Amino acid sequence: MDLVWQDSLIIVGLLLALAVGVGVGVFNYGLIRLLRIPPIIATLSSSFLFQSAAIWYNRGLRVKPPTLLAEFSTMTVLGLPILAVCIIVLSIGVHIVLHRTIYGRSVTAIGQNMRAAALAGINVDRVRFVTYVYCAILAALNGFVFSAFSGGAALNMGQAYLLNSIAVVVIGGTSVAGGFANVPGLWGAALFLFLVEAMLNTYGLGAGIRLMLTGLIIVGVITAAGGHKTLR
Repeated sequence: MDLVWQDSLIIVGLLLALAVGVGVGVFNYGLIRLLRIPPIIATLSSSFLFQSAAIWYNRGLRVKPPTLLAEFSTMTVLGLPILAVCIIVLSIGVHIVLHRTIYGRSVTAIGQNMRAAALAGINVDRVRFVTYVYCAILAALNGFVFSAFSGGAALNMGQAYLLNSIAVVVIGGTSVAGGFANVPGLWGAALFLFLVEAMLNTYGLGAGIRLMLTGLIIVGVITAAGGHKTLR
């Protein structure tokens, strides 16, 4: 009976997670827009703030996922993990939005030159606001699903992916200075990093070596791509 009750709250939990994502996105945009803080600094700072608040409130509590949600996260469709299928569909959708819609082209234009985009008639503030909220919602959705896949929600469960997420974006060919996105390249970069980590694990090298190598790869790719541009 308890399991049924937990399963019935999956939708409630999802909505709460998405609501938190919206709040975080609004907060991040407020830091960037009102306080004029560089985006990368604002988002990193807010992550520390929210994580510290969560640690203070939950005191290291780990919450197990409902049975139905845990089973869904490990299901397979035609031999493929259902989460992989969902990510493929999401990637295709994001690629279409970025390259085939007015909103996506507006995001690209703002990344290339914010002032020129404003002079071209793009509502820069609105597009940036929607983008930060949208990114926070995706992060919240990812945390919700990842908590089910990993067997429970923990405060530091995404910490190990902070540097890796930056590495995947850079290696995948997306410009860190803005103005160009390569969604298919993210898949190649993710598989490349997975291969590198698997190889290092095979040779028995520790996490420190993996982090150092990831950092060197990021520096090398940014330098090769012209890393003199300023981060927006």
